[in-house]
Amino acid sequence: MSNLVAYVDGGSLGNPGPAGIGVVIDGSADGTIKINKSIGHHDNNVAEYAALLEALQFAVELGARALHVFSDSEVVVKQMKEEYTCRSSRLYSLHWTCRKLARSLDFSISHIPREDNVEANRLANSAVRKRIR
Repeated sequence: MSNLVAYVDGGSLGNPGPAGIGVVIDGSADGTIKINKSIGHHDNNVAEYAALLEALQFAVELGARALHVFSDSEVVVKQMKEEYTCRSSRLYSLHWTCRKLARSLDFSISHIPREDNVEANRLANSAVRKRIR
């Protein structure tokens, strides 16, 4: 069982618009895992939660013991830390699913500035660009 660190980001072109996620997971026996996916037509907050969900699902599938996530989304970080209540009907099911998965791990999440989340941001932007071609 491993301890993983993930950098997550989601974005959309327009709000809502074509959306994508970027995830970088370090600590796996297979090395760094990089994910970029188009997720359809959504707003930025949905994309940010989708990126977190992707990281959580990978951690569970890999049998990780712990996952620490870095995100530049203050909304997602504060809602996951229960500093903000998730009242958005758009976000509630994503938030609930992420909290449920997080309980199966030694989970923590921290806010970082966008400039410290460059690779996940690049992956998310790449996924958005794939979607609009």
